[in-house]
Formats: sequence, structure tokens, C-alpha cells
Amino acid sequence: MKLQGAKKYIRIMRPDHWIKQLFILPGVAFALFMIPSAGIGSRLPQLILGFFSTCLIASANYVINEWLDREFDRYHPVKKHRSVVEQGADPRIVYGMYAVLTLAGLALAWMVGTPFVYMEIWLWVMGILYNVKPVRTKDIPFVDVLTESINNAIRLLIGWFIVTDRFFPPVSLVLGYWFAGAFLMATKRFSEYRMIGDPKLAGLYRKSFRKYTERSLLLSSFFYAMCSTMFLGICLIKYNVNLILLMPFLIGLFCYYFMISYKEDSAAQKPEKLFREKGLMLYVGLLLILFVVLLRVRIPMLDQFTATELIPIR
Repeated sequence: MKLQGAKKYIRIMRPDHWIKQLFILPGVAFALFMIPSAGIGSRLPQLILGFFSTCLIASANYVINEWLDREFDRYHPVKKHRSVVEQGADPRIVYGMYAVLTLAGLALAWMVGTPFVYMEIWLWVMGILYNVKPVRTKDIPFVDVLTESINNAIRLLIGWFIVTDRFFPPVSLVLGYWFAGAFLMATKRFSEYRMIGDPKLAGLYRKSFRKYTERSLLLSSFFYAMCSTMFLGICLIKYNVNLILLMPFLIGLFCYYFMISYKEDSAAQKPEKLFREKGLMLYVGLLLILFVVLLRVRIPMLDQFTATELIPIR
């Protein structure tokens, strides 16, 4: 295979999207927060193996996505320039890559632990449900967002099970993370729909766009954001009442991200490019600092948020 041809197939794997696998780190952080005795030092090899296992499984999903979407991507202003669309590809090589990436990813997962393997299999299965007929959930309005964003919840679980295989994470945390991912996906759809600017052309590119409108995408984004903040609020107040002070800033993060979606050629359409949004990165950094401070500082007056008795009038 010539060098140029090899580069084409490497691009199909989207190694530049591997940065998305950093979404497993909150799962690691929450596991360490809730199970302090677990420690991360002894699990560092598993963290490295887990990260690359997730990258390989994600790349397998990217390969099948680009291959099966090649006819639809012709109608997208940017994706029509993908090498698979413009130059084509050998299906034997594509499916061979898919198989190798899947087996390599699961082999690494097996070295981490049994629950971790199940999570990687789940991530792989979601790629099939999302991309492959007869299910192909990406063609179904709203279901497309919820099934794609569940990968965020799976990444959270992946990070969690790197640290411990003895406990399950709080359901409220998993749901909050899932709906946060749904907000990101719906906002991506909203930005993409506005960028294409032609409902008919948008429908040729993505079948779900035939049923979507800017209004429905906007309203669904708000719905997912509110569901996420509700579940995250439940989790935070249950395990550390101090963290309730984090919620207004978390809501501000949703608003900031939505503002980004209105930009021309918005990074909301390409989450792997979000690191270029310096304002967003600064905001997230300050949010993390506040999170650490609230973990370490005791604020007794906040206990009133979890009190079960009414405050008497004196």
C-alpha cells in the first residue's frame, strides 16, 4: 500500500479524536473521591491500558461510521471532503481494520478487568446500533442524540471501573453524565443544522434532520441540560453538600457552551477542537479549582440543604 493510501486509512481511524477519551478521567476522579482507599498509584498501568483500549474501540466505531456514512457525507459542506467520500476505499481493508481494532481494544480491556471488558463491549455495541441497519439509531430524531451520548456515560463507567471493580457508581452521577453528553450532542446538531442552512440539504446529509427544526433542537438542548443539572445536583448534595455551590457555575458552563454553538464553524460541531476555545478552557479550569476547594473546606451552614426538619421561628 502506498504511503498516501495508508494515510487515508489512518485518517478513517480518527486518531485526532482520541482526545475525547479523556472523558474517562471524571469517572476515575469520582471513584477516587467516593472510595479514597482505592488509590490510583497501583492502578496506573490499568489507566494507561484502559485509555488505549477505549481509543481502539472508538476508532473501530469511527471506521464503520465513515464507511457507512460516505454516501450521506457528500451533502455536508465539510465532510464531503473526507478521503473516503472523495477517493473511495477498499471495503476489505476497511472491514479488516474494523476487526483488528475491535480485537486489539478488547484484548487490552481484558488486561484491566472483567467489568471493564463489559463496558468496552457496550461501547462497541453502541457503535453498531448507531451506524448499522436495520437499527441505525442515528436516523431517528432524538433517539440519535440519546444513543450517541450514552457513550459519555459509558466512558464515565470505564474510568470508574479502572479504579474499582467492587462497587457501582451512583445512578444519579451516571444519568447526569449521560444527559450532559446529550446536551453536547443536541447542541452539535443545532450548530450543524444552522451551518448547513438548507433543511432539504440537511435532510439528505442526516435523515434525522428531516424531522428536526432549529426550535426542536434548541428546546431539546435545554431539556437535556436541565436533566443533567438535576441528576448531578442530586449526586453532589448527597455525597458532599458543599458541592451544591458548584451548581450555578456548572449551569454557567452549559450556557457558555451554547454560546459557542452560535459561532461560525463552531467548535461545538467538532468537540475534539474544543481545546482551542481558550475562554472555555479557562472556565473549566476555574471550575475544577472550585471543585477541589469545596472538597477541602467545611461550610456548616450548608447542612440546612440536607436537613429533614423545619427551621423553628424564635
